[in-house]
Amino acid sequence: MNKLIIPAIIIFAALTRLVPHPPNFTPIIAIGLFGGAYLTDRRLALFIPLIAMLLADAFLGFHGTMVWVYGSLILISIMGILLKNRTTFKNCAVATLGGSIIFFLVTNFGVWIMSGFYEKSIMGLLICYSMALPFFHNTLAGSVFYSVIIFGGYEVLKNYLPDSVPDFISK
Repeated sequence: MNKLIIPAIIIFAALTRLVPHPPNFTPIIAIGLFGGAYLTDRRLALFIPLIAMLLADAFLGFHGTMVWVYGSLILISIMGILLKNRTTFKNCAVATLGGSIIFFLVTNFGVWIMSGFYEKSIMGLLICYSMALPFFHNTLAGSVFYSVIIFGGYEVLKNYLPDSVPDFISK
């Protein structure tokens, strides 16, 4: 049973991108942070969000800014690794906000660089970021929502059913 948790997380994250949802309202940032903070295998922590995105992108379509999206998720997972043994409410809240900001800055920088929509100047970059602000609200809301569920759910599980926590998740 415990060995099915990792594939279940990947499938869940991929499915949240395939079912109707507000743009950018997904658990992918929360999963990257949680994996970094709690998975004993750091490779898994880095690869779970990437595999989930790749799986969903196989259905949704690949795009020119994938390297920026995936790169931001690696940075977010590394931020989660920095949370290891420091998963207080405050630290998780800061990491969730920071992860959302990293995702916003990196992915929209990629849009600015890769697309022909914006002038290649500081003003063009600022316009790109300002046009993306409505998406940031959803990114942040999804990250907060899913972080509360994932981190909070784990704490409940760990405290009330400690024997159900798999060996590959630090206790």
